[in-house]
Amino acid sequence: MFLEKTANPKKRSGWIEVICGSMFSGKTEELIRRLNRAKIAKQRVEIFKPEIDKRYDEKNVVSHDANAVQCTPVQTAAQILLYDIDVDVVAIDEAQFFDMELVKVANVLADRGFRVIVAGLDMDFRGVPFGPMPGLMAIAEYVTKVHAICMNCGNLAQYSHRTIKNESLVVLGEKESYEPLCRSCFLKIQKV
Repeated sequence: MFLEKTANPKKRSGWIEVICGSMFSGKTEELIRRLNRAKIAKQRVEIFKPEIDKRYDEKNVVSHDANAVQCTPVQTAAQILLYDIDVDVVAIDEAQFFDMELVKVANVLADRGFRVIVAGLDMDFRGVPFGPMPGLMAIAEYVTKVHAICMNCGNLAQYSHRTIKNESLVVLGEKESYEPLCRSCFLKIQKV
C-alpha cells in the first residue's frame, strides 16, 4: 500500500534502562549521573516525575545528597506522551508512583528512538513488587539494582522498611519514616 511508511535506515535506535532498589540506595543519584554524562555528550535530556512527589522540590528531581535537576511534574504516565519531546534522552524518576500505563509509555518512547532511563523503588514497604516497576524491568534492555546499607547490621540492604504506623501503600517520607534493611533484618522485623 502507498500509505504504509517505510523504515528509515538512519532512525536512531531507542532502549530502556531501569535503575531500581530500596530507599536511600542512590537511584536518583545514579539517574542524575547518567543525565549529566548525556549532557557532556551533547545530548538533550528531559526528565519527568510524578506530581505527587513534592518532598524536596516541586519542579526539580532531588537526590538524598541534594543534587538536583529541573524536571517536568506530571499527574499520569500518559501525559508524558502529550509533550513535544525534542530530546535524545527521556528520564523518569520515582516510577513506582506512576500508574501501570508507564510500561506502555516507556515502550512507545523507546520505539520512537529515545533512550529512556527510569528510576524507582522495586518493592514497597511490605517487600512486594511496586507498581509498574516489575513490568518496566521485564521490558528493559538494561537493569541496574542499587543497594543501600542496612541500618541494623551494615550488610547490603534491598528493603525499604517503614518505621511509622501507616498501612497506606504510598506514604511520602524520608529518614523519619523509612530505613533500609537487609533481607535478614527485614524478616526479623516482619515477624514481630
